[in-house]
Amino acid sequence: MARTIEDIGDVKRRFEVYLRVEKGLSQNTAAAYVRDVEHLTAYVLQAGKAVDTAVEADLEQFVCTLKDLGIQPRSQARIISGIKSFYKFLKMEGYIERNPTRLLEAPKLGRHLPDVLTLEEIDAMVDCIDMSTPEGMRNRAIIETMYGCGLRVSELVGLRMSCIYVDEEYVIVHGKGDKQRLVPISPVALHYIDQYLKEVRCHMVVKPGNHDVLFLNRRGAALSRQMVFIVIKNLCELAGVRKTVSPHTLRHSFATHLLEGGANLRAIQQMLGHESIATTEIYMHIDRSHLRDEILNHHPRNKQ
Repeated sequence: MARTIEDIGDVKRRFEVYLRVEKGLSQNTAAAYVRDVEHLTAYVLQAGKAVDTAVEADLEQFVCTLKDLGIQPRSQARIISGIKSFYKFLKMEGYIERNPTRLLEAPKLGRHLPDVLTLEEIDAMVDCIDMSTPEGMRNRAIIETMYGCGLRVSELVGLRMSCIYVDEEYVIVHGKGDKQRLVPISPVALHYIDQYLKEVRCHMVVKPGNHDVLFLNRRGAALSRQMVFIVIKNLCELAGVRKTVSPHTLRHSFATHLLEGGANLRAIQQMLGHESIATTEIYMHIDRSHLRDEILNHHPRNKQ
């Protein structure tokens, strides 16, 4: 016999804890899943039901409503994922005997091939940096670190000085879901980080709580994600790069250039912090001509 939900607010709070602790999701993702459950709760309430008494037809109608509202397929997929997790949690906690989301299907998502910068475009960007200014030295270190390590912008702004191991040429990166990974860092990036630390950062008045943060703004606080976007956008304009570029473009370029250089896909997966190899495999579709050349040059049948 299933338990009765007496306090839906308490159930949602425990669901969020479950997502953070047991599933390892980030705070933002867990909070988004809880908001999705709140939308579903309000929807089924209008039909005179509760989330623990809703059936497949109710949930399918909820998904149809998302489509009617013009919610994009990728957002629909995220909402459905959150609802599936919630009902799995309810079954695990004994609130329902049968999971009504078993047959609920998410929309098919086409693969989006990310924009990638060429090495020449990246060189043009860094050549535009004024290394005679404190901001220029910092920005050169930022570009070299992002491109050299394939970091997400959130990982860059959260990078700590104590997580940089110069002799071993590794950094500890805190990724999605507070998961840590070791990422190799190039001597080039380490050189510009060292220059920034010795000539800029050591002279700054650092705000409390930011003493271990690597990249700071002029006021001595951690850089915001938006500030990194602005830095990269300005450099692209100066360099004459006409592509739509964001900090994530440097991450895509990192992965693509590694693949083109012959790196193993599994190694790239580990460096990017992708849980699924399928996420990394998107880079296999970026440069068809390169892959064709690899086959022509290395397949034994083509050497006869």
